[in-house]
Amino acid sequence: MKLGDFGLSRVLGEDSVFIKTRVGTPYYMSPEQIEEKHYNEKCDIWSAGCIIYELATLRAPFEATTHYQLATKIKAGKIEKLPPQYSEDLWNLIQRMLTQEVSQRPSASDLLKLP
Repeated sequence: MKLGDFGLSRVLGEDSVFIKTRVGTPYYMSPEQIEEKHYNEKCDIWSAGCIIYELATLRAPFEATTHYQLATKIKAGKIEKLPPQYSEDLWNLIQRMLTQEVSQRPSASDLLKLP
């Protein structure tokens, strides 16, 4: 599967450990972006987790009518479990991708090692 966003892109690598831009879909913003902290490529893992959750449930994991409410829900990090037709492995994957603490969130290489 390939995902693409052509609105704004930037290649992150060894020399770009933290980025500070503030653009993107608010529903998929990671906690570190919401808190206006520096972030790295793991914010993309968060966003991909949001998209996978939405594909399975047909709704975003965090929904609100205002930016403040949305930010509060993202920072709380609580999401409803997937419908029962989905595997526990998929649920565990999404939970790992939506880990609040950046250092505990898996990298793309970590995800590729999962069964």
